This record gives sequence, C-alpha cells and structure tokens, in this order.
Amino acid sequence: MGTPTEEVIILGSGPAGLTAALYTARANLHPLVIEGNETGGQLVLTTLVENYPGFSDGLMGPELISRMRQQAERFGARFVKGDATAADVSRNPFTLTVDNDVHKTKALIVATGASANMLGLESERKLLGHGVSTCATCDGFFFRDQKVAIVGGGDSAVEEALFLTKFAAKVTLIHRRDKLRASKIMQERIFANPKIEILWNRTVADILDVSQGKVTGIATRVDGSTSLETLACDGVFVAIGHSPNTKLFAGQLEMDERGYIVTHNGTLTSVPGVYAAGDVQDHVYKQAITAAGSGCMAALDVERYLENHG
Repeated sequence: MGTPTEEVIILGSGPAGLTAALYTARANLHPLVIEGNETGGQLVLTTLVENYPGFSDGLMGPELISRMRQQAERFGARFVKGDATAADVSRNPFTLTVDNDVHKTKALIVATGASANMLGLESERKLLGHGVSTCATCDGFFFRDQKVAIVGGGDSAVEEALFLTKFAAKVTLIHRRDKLRASKIMQERIFANPKIEILWNRTVADILDVSQGKVTGIATRVDGSTSLETLACDGVFVAIGHSPNTKLFAGQLEMDERGYIVTHNGTLTSVPGVYAAGDVQDHVYKQAITAAGSGCMAALDVERYLENHG
C-alpha cells in the first residue's frame, strides 16, 4: 500500500491556514493541516486581540486560534503536529515530508506566515506580550498616554512610530545608524511630529524589567561606547522587519526579492495547484483578519481547481 493522496494539504495553522481548513472541510475535501510544532502563528504571541470582528470585548490570541481550530475540526479537518522539512511541487501529486512521513496531495495551500525579526535579547523574549510588541496596529491602543520606544529605521518603523502618536504621550524611535532608511516623505512626517524623538546611533542592550514582568525601560548603547543609557518607557515596539517562512519552497515557487511568495488572480502561485495565503504572501496588511480572508480565498480557489482537474 502506497501513501494515500490527499485532496488538499494546508501548511500552517494561523488564521490563514485554519480558515482555509474550515472552508475546504465544509466543501468535503477532508483537508490535512500540517500545523507545525507551534500551532497558531504570530497570534499565539499576542495577548489581547481587540480588532478581530465579532468579539466586542476582545479575546486572547491563543483563544481565538483555539476556537478557529475547533471549528475546522468540527467539519472534518485533520491535523498533524510537526514541521514540514521538505517539499516537492515539481510534479503532481505534490509531496511534503513531516518527521520522516511523506504526505502526497493534489492541491496545496501554503500558509506558513512570516516571523517578526527580533533583536535576540532574552528579556525581549520574556516580555513579548507583556509590553514588548511587534505590531503597533495590534497593540498601540493599550499604551494610551504612556511613553513607548520603537526600534528600527525603515518605512515600517516610521509608519508605526507615527501610528503610535495617536495613543502614546511620547514616542522615542531608536535607530542604530545616523540616518533613516525610510522614504523621504515618511522622514519629513516623523521630523515634523512633536511627539516623536529620535535617538541616533543606538543599539538596544536590554529591555527592563523582567523581574517585574512588565516593561519599565530600555537600555541603549551609543555606537562604540561601553556605557549604557536607560530610557524609561512603558512599551517597546520592535520594527526591524519580517521574514516570510518560505525556505521550503526556495527555487520552486516564484518569490519577490524579500522572499514573499508571489500570487496571481487571487492566491495562485507560479505552480498550478499550489496556493498561498496570509503573511507568507502579504507584506502590506499583515493582520489576522486579512490572513483569514485570504485563507478563505485559497480554499475557494482550491475547490475550483480540483473540480476542473477531476
């Protein structure tokens, strides 16, 4: 007996993957979801989610993921724990290897998401969701009338700094160079905003205070100096970019210069039968609701593809 060929496999278990699972399950395609070793993507790193429609009081990120997963399971979606270590989409059926098990499928939805680039500090990891955030549009609201720091110097850092001025009393942008990488118009806006201060030529050495379980400040080092300067703040936003989780498909699917999967006519990739949804192909919006929407689109695209290909 060879490996049975699935109708559809979904790679990833964030809002995109779980919405695709729900829709394909309801279409009677018996989806198999390879959920990774950590279910839920970036949402499980988020404490309170207040901008997902339908939950007027907000709910915790892990709780939202848990509800989505249960809903997909109720209609027959199946889940496999573990990360895919190899993929071959050069011929149909496509193959995926998960912990030495080979899975075959007629259609594939890639919803592996993107990971926020981090500073690599232990304090940052421990305080993530407790004052450290990688998403100003998700968490800015919680810092009304407080002082926040934002780390970065590109367009996204500047955009997030400007966004945070809607809520925070003061925003300090910390940048490791002496000039910003952001576009000219964004730079003009940030220089003109009285709520924003920029600390140049600084690297972040530590985020305080793990012992209190919340952010109280940030320790920075001026370029070339050994001494640290502490800036008091209530929140730290890390805005040094995202990296899409696409290594598995390098050289197999068309990607842009940053490694995001390029999609056409909805969610179709450069390989017929392979679709991409969520942050793995979206470097613009990066919201749970847009990821879920594209997961729905991918599921409908797969349904149509399988109908047309017997």
